[in-house]
Amino acid sequence: MKCRTLGRTGIQVSPYCLGAMMFGAIGNPDHDDSIRIIHRAIDAGINFIDTADVYSQGESEEIVGKALKGRRDDVVLASKMHYPMGDDPNHRGNSRRWIIAAVENSLRRLQTDHLDLYQVHRPDPTVDVEETLSALSDLIHSGKVRAIGTSTFPASEIVEAQWVAERRGLARFRTEQPPYSIVNRSVEREVLPICQRYGMGTLVWSPLGQGLLTGRYRKGQQTDTHRSGGMPQHFSDERKLDVVEQLIPLADKAGLPMTHLAMAFAIAHPGVTSAIIGPRTMEHLDDLLAGVDVTLDDEVLDRIDEIVPPGTDAGPNDVAYTPPAVSNVSLRRRPVAERSAA
Repeated sequence: MKCRTLGRTGIQVSPYCLGAMMFGAIGNPDHDDSIRIIHRAIDAGINFIDTADVYSQGESEEIVGKALKGRRDDVVLASKMHYPMGDDPNHRGNSRRWIIAAVENSLRRLQTDHLDLYQVHRPDPTVDVEETLSALSDLIHSGKVRAIGTSTFPASEIVEAQWVAERRGLARFRTEQPPYSIVNRSVEREVLPICQRYGMGTLVWSPLGQGLLTGRYRKGQQTDTHRSGGMPQHFSDERKLDVVEQLIPLADKAGLPMTHLAMAFAIAHPGVTSAIIGPRTMEHLDDLLAGVDVTLDDEVLDRIDEIVPPGTDAGPNDVAYTPPAVSNVSLRRRPVAERSAA
């Protein structure tokens, strides 16, 4: 695979990044099989692996660590922190206290002395971003982390973090990991341009629309999944299913499987460095690898723009970050007494 530079870090990464979320209890619990999948991906030219402490509560990192014995230097290794790792209220979030503890736990599970990329999995409105950047800067200075990034941050918080880093002389976020696919294109409006402006690399997740863009889920059909026995609830949005029905003949006309169309779309954007694939089985991986050299021509991309206009979501982006200002009712409504007085 022809590598791309991860923002302005100088780190060279493959256009496909192997996501490890499905390795472990929530996906493939067979460690040996998961390790074979990781080795197959590396042998095929994927040199970028992304995991997180929360994936199967550390089991994913343990599997990746075992798979990389003797091959660590061949891989750009990324992990993330933020989500709860147990019931302790301090074993989560973006505080200095937790970041320092979390990275040590991840390094132990991954059996390595450093991470090439350490990412904040989600924003934490309870923590000053200066606190987070200060802790991450210390990890860089200690050699335990090479570069730092964010995941699913709104454009405004990406910009704020860049300004804080400049004002305080702290390390700045070098990457962002947003959701991006044909059915969820809203990051084209601000997030991707902001990342390009600040020279940030992007590793986009869910390029297959959480499986919707595999073509296995069709309008008016109930297709069994390996876990739920029915169509996932977030696929029931009629607008997204309408998009799939229009994309299937487009892929057929182009002579492509739906998965190849979706992946080629994701890595065609000039603001995208790498797209994360999350195979659960060897068959899933081999299908995706077969399309790594697919390039979409302007006619196909123009038709996709007609089906889902640039910068828009075909339906609600169920996997996007919802800020407290939207999710918390008390932040959207004045107290009854104040409303009455008005």
